[in-house]
Amino acid sequence: MLTAAVVAAPVLAACGTGESGGNVINLYGAPEQNFQKVVDTCNQQAGGKYRIVYNKLPRGADGQREQMVRRLAADDTEMDILYLDNPWLAEFAEAGWLREWTGQDKAAAEAGVLAGPLQSTQYKGKTYAATKNTNVQLLWYRDDVVTTPPATWDEMIAQAKQLKAAGKPYTALITGKQYEGLVVQYNTLVASYGGKIVSDDGSKAVVDEGAVKALRTLKEFATAGIASASLTSSEEGDIQREFEAGNAAFELNWPFVYPAMQKGNPTLAKNFKWARYPGAVPGVPSKVTLGGANWGVSKNSRKPELAFAATLCLRSPENQLFSAMNDGVPPTIDSVYDKPEMMEAYPMKETIREELRDAANRPLTASWQNVSSVLSTVLSPPSAIDPEKTAARLRTEIQDAIDSKGVLP
Repeated sequence: MLTAAVVAAPVLAACGTGESGGNVINLYGAPEQNFQKVVDTCNQQAGGKYRIVYNKLPRGADGQREQMVRRLAADDTEMDILYLDNPWLAEFAEAGWLREWTGQDKAAAEAGVLAGPLQSTQYKGKTYAATKNTNVQLLWYRDDVVTTPPATWDEMIAQAKQLKAAGKPYTALITGKQYEGLVVQYNTLVASYGGKIVSDDGSKAVVDEGAVKALRTLKEFATAGIASASLTSSEEGDIQREFEAGNAAFELNWPFVYPAMQKGNPTLAKNFKWARYPGAVPGVPSKVTLGGANWGVSKNSRKPELAFAATLCLRSPENQLFSAMNDGVPPTIDSVYDKPEMMEAYPMKETIREELRDAANRPLTASWQNVSSVLSTVLSPPSAIDPEKTAARLRTEIQDAIDSKGVLP
């Protein structure tokens, strides 16, 4: 039986690589091509009050988390502002590594933020981060073969079957590899059915009837003859390129696929359209899992007041707009979507904003890293799902992950 445990970070000497100095604020963030310009803007506006130094984390999410966990567990005082992939918030907050946002700082950090991204900054009734950027998946389709975009997964499967029978492009593409991308698809289905994987306080495995229905839908999708032959090896970039090749009718993916299509297949791009991610229940809109990241302030920062002030600059509407335009990361602040620049770069912006207003977060549990590993392993391959038996296995093994039993899969 698959079980999981929280990885204990080894205690390391606090030998950070960041700069030091009375007004230096060390930011540890994911590599973004143009983010240094945001940092430079904030430093200029600070007028000497602080100087942010942008320390780049590894490119991959696992490497980013590992580096920060090790240094935070070692009480490293050279880390001030922390890049937090959405699912990490509960883990970092529960470990006591993040300072709570309160008072005027909290009010400023939350000003104008859409409901879904705002929820991703909160844990057990407290705010531990300011939003950096967000993301949601959409339904992408070919309007030369699809007359009306499907509103549910059942409709998508049915339409794909009809297209297949008619000899037209029909494949429906999702991220089906054994990794977080498969977990995101499942979590969105569970939320769209009104179900739960983990209790609201993060302490118990639930996997309720909504979660069982989501398993049935994944199984049906994988065995209906309309999924890609490469389903179990497909990540986001794989399905983007497969759609560009011209044999697919539907794709569930992030908005980066739109500019990629303009370059990858300009002819097909003319028929490349989008709609809200399909729901699970007729007449009920989907609840789509958030991507994106937040900014946290390290509990060990020796300059927390400056770190909070610097973070508020980084998350400003102007800087979120710049990053949206130049690094392709959708903003979290509602008013930014009304900027004229957004229409050209994000013609699907209203669909993104609509999904963000009632989005789903991944379960808020300090053990998410291990819960996710359990989910991706048990759900793979989707064609082998036996809904009731798979649900029972998930309840046991997710609880083991939460209780730190066994070893990581």
